[in-house]
Amino acid sequence: MDKQVTVMGEKTLSMGEQDAARSTLWKALGPGILIACAAVGGSHLVWSTRAGADYGWSLVGLILIANLLKFPFFLYGQRYTAATGESLLAGYRRQGLAFVYAFLLINILTGTINIAGVAMLSGALFAGYGVGSLTVPQLGTIVLVLCALLLLIGRYRFLDTAAKVIVVLLAISTVAAVALAYGNRLPSPAAFVAPSPWSWGSIAFLVMLMGWMPAPVDLSAWSSLWMFSRREQTGHFATVRESNIDFYLGYGSAVVLAVLFMALGALVMFGSGVSFDKGGIAFSNQLVNLYTANIGEWSRPLILTAAFVTMFSTTLTSMDGYPRSLAACCVLIGELDTRRFQQIQHLWLLFSALAGALVMLCFVDNLLQLLSFAAIISFLTSPVLAYINYRVMNGDNVPAEYRPGAWLRLLSWSGMLFFTLMSLGYLYVTFIRN
Repeated sequence: MDKQVTVMGEKTLSMGEQDAARSTLWKALGPGILIACAAVGGSHLVWSTRAGADYGWSLVGLILIANLLKFPFFLYGQRYTAATGESLLAGYRRQGLAFVYAFLLINILTGTINIAGVAMLSGALFAGYGVGSLTVPQLGTIVLVLCALLLLIGRYRFLDTAAKVIVVLLAISTVAAVALAYGNRLPSPAAFVAPSPWSWGSIAFLVMLMGWMPAPVDLSAWSSLWMFSRREQTGHFATVRESNIDFYLGYGSAVVLAVLFMALGALVMFGSGVSFDKGGIAFSNQLVNLYTANIGEWSRPLILTAAFVTMFSTTLTSMDGYPRSLAACCVLIGELDTRRFQQIQHLWLLFSALAGALVMLCFVDNLLQLLSFAAIISFLTSPVLAYINYRVMNGDNVPAEYRPGAWLRLLSWSGMLFFTLMSLGYLYVTFIRN
């Protein structure tokens, strides 16, 4: 008989039951960590680093607030699925077909732009290996084709394994780089005047920063759908408790890494008089230089590989997540047999690769412009998707104990109000004030 474990005199789980619980928890881990993997490449490597480089430590509070206010809407994606056994998008369908159409249209727009943005940065980093006369859009297209092939062959199992390894390696290298940068930091020139991000002129950058911080809200549907893929892989469907742990691990990692990347930009570039270049290859070289400036020139090949693999993994997760969610929308709208899902997903996968390649050709000389546009669109759609997620989580089919409590309700409404006001402020500055 298994030995019983007691806590303060009260019998809890037996040793055998604890081992079984750990086993099922491990089988549940994956979707939340994949969200962290998708977040790190775009928002962290680009926007967090740039926030530190341009404004020093001024925006650390805003980064934490953005992560906090998006927290409930990402949580709802996995909690809803664990509590009801159906995807978050099926919850959209319960609220009305219009909500599914809204998600579909938003994702066709944001998906194409975001995939193109992360693929183009992957291509720019790949150019650092000296691949001859190939342009950044051509290299980005190669990345998209490779991602599509890997997903068609390896499917979710490959995606899950790669994400866990990449997040761990990136976390270790980033912690090391920040620690070295802190030890080697130099004082800013005496005449340097730190710019303030708290002005109308900076609102566009703040919106870009928060648009992908830690990721666009529509990614909450990805983790919901990935839970079903994880079940197919392991034979276990996560409980609410297990999905919460998976989510907290992934989301918490994304928050910590966001602060670390901002710190790296602040410690290495802030006050130096150097700003990020808008071109793809020059911009990617500056990202690599952030690490090598502290670790040493010997580390350049290693850091370049780590940065490329990070962006490649973000491209890979995006190439899986967007087509997966778009295919789910099509199945729900057409009330199709779920066996058609994979076929439709493959069609969206091919469409995403083609559309992403075409968009990259339009932004061949300005990577930051493409990434900026993608981040702004992601933020402007945040209030709509956040409201739908909140409404779905409060649906009659959700058991009362899993619906948002007082704290989550307050946080949800605060987030929706904040996203709306910031969006209106950006539209005012862009179309009226200027």
